[in-house]
Formats: sequence, structure tokens, C-alpha cells
Amino acid sequence: MATEIGRRGILAGATLLATPGLVRAQGEAIRIGEINSYTAQPAFLAPYRNAWVLAVEQVNAAGGINGRRLETVFRDDAGRPEDAVRHAGELVNAERVHLLAGGFLSNVGLAIGDFARQNRRLFVASEPLTDALVWAQGNRYTFRLRPSTYMQAAMLVEEAAKLPARRWATVAPNYEYGQSAVRWFKELLTRAKPDVQFVGDQFPALGRIDAGATVQALASTTPDAIFNVTFGADLTNFVRQGNTRGLFERRRVVSVLTGEPEYLLPLGDEAPENWIVTGYPWEDLNTPGHVTFRDAYRQRWNEAPRLGSVVAYDTVSAIAAMLRKTGANTETEGMVEAMRGLSFPTAFGTGDVTFRAVDHQSTLGAYVGRTALRNGRGTMVDWRYADGARYLPADEVVRGLRPQG
Repeated sequence: MATEIGRRGILAGATLLATPGLVRAQGEAIRIGEINSYTAQPAFLAPYRNAWVLAVEQVNAAGGINGRRLETVFRDDAGRPEDAVRHAGELVNAERVHLLAGGFLSNVGLAIGDFARQNRRLFVASEPLTDALVWAQGNRYTFRLRPSTYMQAAMLVEEAAKLPARRWATVAPNYEYGQSAVRWFKELLTRAKPDVQFVGDQFPALGRIDAGATVQALASTTPDAIFNVTFGADLTNFVRQGNTRGLFERRRVVSVLTGEPEYLLPLGDEAPENWIVTGYPWEDLNTPGHVTFRDAYRQRWNEAPRLGSVVAYDTVSAIAAMLRKTGANTETEGMVEAMRGLSFPTAFGTGDVTFRAVDHQSTLGAYVGRTALRNGRGTMVDWRYADGARYLPADEVVRGLRPQG
């Protein structure tokens, strides 16, 4: 597969991305320290890294930022917060990077965010979805791109509230992201439909789901509908066992992330139908901006983009927009100020998104739709773009959730 990343290549350490044949930028390079769970979450992060390479190449081919090219030093945290913090220290002190970026798992993102706070270094978090990253544990130096668990739960609750289902069960990985997603879905759906009941919760360990036992436990609660937060291999196992044991028969499922091609395509013709999901309809999304991005990605990597591709491309786009705003000045406090209220275009082609000054959360949205089978594989249908700005609490609410200062 074109996006496959060799384990040896990841663990070898620094990879500096520059294209001397294309780049004509002069002056000291702007160095980005990118930390991610490449070996732990390859389905998302292989296409992520490809798009990161593409975005950096495009910036440098256009002359860099005020004559300074971008370079990236990659590190693999293997899904371990302690490794992420160690890499952050090495990147700042030995590699002399100007800012940090990346993060996939929520617990890893929180660890890097705390490092950024303590060491007063800018951290542009691309993927970690935990609300704590910008609210309860938010800080001056940490900004987040992806729509959070709160935002995606709110998007799905709009659809869940329309269902006749009264009895709900939930299943989610037992760490910060899964717990937060379930908590917000329960709270928001109860506000929308006070008569709903939550009759059972399953929290299997991340990456180690006993899918048969989990499905049996959920079925024993006789729910009308299920809220699912599993992803990756856990999702695959859950769907297969659920199909085998009839869990999804005559029950609606509302599911975070399942419409993302990273997780939907591996299911092949076993992909569930009529689940309400957040995801990425890459085949059918034909805004001019997305077509340009999709064509460039295909030309560079000879395959279609995944949602990880969009996340990486948008992260680099945001960093480049910030650096243009500072005039390529990489002094940390100046970069932080430039990030607050920063607007930049998204590869979705839906217009600019903004990092809110109040909490450093971007207004990037997500696509909400239903799953269906097309030509023997899963896809999204009846989708719509949910603008992230519509699913964020008001500033006065956020100030009560976030440490001051």
C-alpha cells in the first residue's frame, strides 16, 4: 500500500521534510516537532503522514514562509504518554524545533499539552478529541484542530433525538476519549429528550475488546438503540460479533467516527448499514477546494485521501497561516498570539475555520450521515456538513470550564 510506513523508518528518529529540487526558500528553516502514535494507529496515521508531507512540499515549493522553508522532525510515541513527553523534551532541547504538533490519543494529547504549558512552547494538537485539552486542562500554549468529543456528540444528538428509541446502551473504549464521549452524549440527549433511559454501559480496554462478551452484555440490557464509540480494530471486532449475534437487528446505532474511511473500509461487505455516524464522504465531496486537495493527494500518493489526510493537511495549513501572520517570526509568545483567532482554509473546501481565542478550539466541523453498502463496501450517504461553530458552548460557558490565565 502506498501509505504503508515501515516500522524501522518510524523508529529511526528524525525525518526532515524538505524538497531541495523544488524549494527556493532561503534562511533558517522553521522546524516543527511532530509527535504521533504511528505504530499504534497506522490506519489513521499513515495517510495523515502522507498528507503532512504533501502540505509541507506545497508550502516549500511556493517559497516557504517569507523565504524560510518548513522542516518536520517526526517522532513516534507508540500510543504511550510517557514516550510522547520524552520525545517533546528531545525535540525542544536537542532538535531545537520552534513548535510542537500532532497527537492522536487523548491521553497522549493531554500529556503533550501539559508539557507545552510547563515549558511554554506552542503545541498545535491535530487529532486528540478530549474536551479537557482545551477546557479543564486547557492552557495558553495548546490549540486543537479536530472537533472535540462534545462537538461530535452534539452533532449526533441532533439526529439521535429524532429516533423513537427510549432505552439506550453505550459502548466505548475505557480511556479519556471514550468516557468523555459517553458522558456528553448522555447529558446532551437527556436535555433533548428527558424521557430517555440509559440501561447499560460497556467500557472495554482500548485495543483489547472482548467483542463477544461486550455484545452479549449489551444485548442483555435490551436497548432500543446503541451509542458506539469504538474505532479501529475494536470497531471491526464489535461489528462482526454484533452481526453474528444479531445485536443490531431492529436497533438503531449512533456512532462516532465510524463514517471515516479508515475504519469503514476495512469492514468490506460486513460494514453496517443505516448507522448514524460522523465521518468523511471523500468520494462524493466535490467542493472546489476539496477536489483540488483530493486530486493533489492522489497524484502524490496514488490513492484516495482518508480523514487523517485532511487532519494533517489542515494542521500544516493552520501552522503556515500562523507563520505568515507573524512574518515568519518563531518567537513562541508571538506565535501564540497569532494562533488566537486565526482563520485558515480547510481541505474540506467549506470555507475558513477559526481557532477561537476563548478556548483555542478550532471551528472545523464534521460530516454527519448514514452508513450504506456500495459495491461491496461501506460508504456514507445522506450526509451533511455540521459546522463546528454551531456546536460549541458560548464564551461565558467556556470561561467557567477553563482555567483562567
